[in-house]
Amino acid sequence: MILLTGAAGFIGSNLLARLNEAGITDVVICDQLGTEGKWRNLRNHEFTDHVPIDALKDWLRDAPALECVIHLGANSDTTAADGDEVMDHNFAHSLMLWRHCAKTGTPFIYASSAATYGNGNTGFADQDSPEFLATLQPLNLYGWSKHVFDRRVARDVEQGRPAPPRWYGLKFFNVYGPNEYHKGHMRSAVFNITGTVQHGEPARLFASDRPDYVDGGQCRDFVFVDDVCDVILWLLRASAPSGLYNVGSGKARSWKDLAEAVFAALGKPPAIEYIPMPETLRGRYQYWTEADMSKLRRAGYNAPMTSLEEGVRRYVMEFLMRKDQYR
Repeated sequence: MILLTGAAGFIGSNLLARLNEAGITDVVICDQLGTEGKWRNLRNHEFTDHVPIDALKDWLRDAPALECVIHLGANSDTTAADGDEVMDHNFAHSLMLWRHCAKTGTPFIYASSAATYGNGNTGFADQDSPEFLATLQPLNLYGWSKHVFDRRVARDVEQGRPAPPRWYGLKFFNVYGPNEYHKGHMRSAVFNITGTVQHGEPARLFASDRPDYVDGGQCRDFVFVDDVCDVILWLLRASAPSGLYNVGSGKARSWKDLAEAVFAALGKPPAIEYIPMPETLRGRYQYWTEADMSKLRRAGYNAPMTSLEEGVRRYVMEFLMRKDQYR
């Protein structure tokens, strides 16, 4: 039996689908379904039980032996401002599950984030020593909440405190793909641009407010959600060393590249407008992210990552252009 938190969310529901495809249906899911239609992310998939977030602590007291805990549940809003709410979801719940897995000898896979790297001045090497982690300065509350849990884990391990027998903190970069429709303003640019283009409007990207980047030249590591799921599924069965691991494509691409990939998928010529960077993002905007994937490769993961053009094509044509867009 696997416990999967955040199972009704974007990455979680895609992972549940992939687990089912692999013949794994003995999955207990934990999520708050809310009113945003997240249940639709689950309707094509099978699971054993559903545990609301508020009931998870009590459920764990009498939980059966678990093969693994995969903790993807979080408040992932990069504009979130309620520090107490974010820390409750992203730190306290994570620490509770870490302690449970340490006590019961259960492998633990959890979602960290590339947002922990801040502006990238220290690079994107997925080192997990307390000394290195202390040099990182996330730019927003979400990134900081993930970062402080990474640091807590690193200190526990360094000081020999109880830890799960195998644990993996996955630093996801810019993930895109189906089942993100409930995320509101946090939906990927692929989704947003597809919608505007279908309405006959140009794609709108942020202009650069730095002289070293042209408009649309800001770069991110865009990673297709299927690649993220492939890494998690591999870690379930592999004997990779415990630690923090980047999960990205390994190649930075510009927002202009992404927009053009959407136009190509739709068979339309590019039409892009640039709008001023919002004041709320100035000084807190990542201009370059690129996952250093060498640590994961050394651990034995050798599957190729999906190219931006192919991932965008699959997302647009296999999901967004269908009447039923859900996986």
